Amino acid sequence: MTHTYNISGMTCNGCKASVEKSLNALDSVNEVKVNLEKGEAEITMSSHISTEVLQNALSDKYKITEKQEKNVFASSNMSSMPMEENKSKLQQLKPLLLIIFYIASASILLHYKDWAWSAFMLDFMGLFYIVFSFFKMLDLKGFPESFSMYDPLAKRVPAYGWIYPFIETALGLMFLMRFEIEIALIITLVILGITTIGVTKTLLDKKSIRCACLGTALKLPMTEATFIENAIMIIMAILMLTV
Repeated sequence: MTHTYNISGMTCNGCKASVEKSLNALDSVNEVKVNLEKGEAEITMSSHISTEVLQNALSDKYKITEKQEKNVFASSNMSSMPMEENKSKLQQLKPLLLIIFYIASASILLHYKDWAWSAFMLDFMGLFYIVFSFFKMLDLKGFPESFSMYDPLAKRVPAYGWIYPFIETALGLMFLMRFEIEIALIITLVILGITTIGVTKTLLDKKSIRCACLGTALKLPMTEATFIENAIMIIMAILMLTV
């Protein structure tokens, strides 16, 4: 995995060489490319290294911070601002909760005149997959890396992370078109079951990582809400298979 960091305090090629040497000495660091003019360092690592560990490897003269990616949904004067650590979980998860609310509302409106729980659940699951796969498609290059941070299968088989957004799109279409619903439900149980195992382990280990459920466009923390989000889909799939 490769990450880009901002490094302040570098004034000459000697500084550049010192930073490269210090960072290259860390375990799991495969390559360090420092751009003196931009004040940036591109670090390729075999496993994730926290910014704190990187900072400790450097002299006090230098300050390293993770470069923030532009949020395509933010205004121009806010796009470079990092996610505020002091926000409550509810505030941080507002985008996720709003999306689920709109998906549920749309599914209800489609059937409020002729209500049927099975039709509602199928449309909810279909729209859920289509919307969530859309956000992942916005950054197909960055999503697999984020996803592999907690999904056990994506961690062991990198190719799975690349095809996962397409699997979600296909499942969404299957539910909305009522095509091979039983197969779609079984696949849902398998892929979300695997992800839920990884999410549960992350929560129990109290690791602070970003959730890739909405791709990399929206920076969401991994919290209990992520577990609940997967659990809702799994419960719906079980109900549809057993009822």
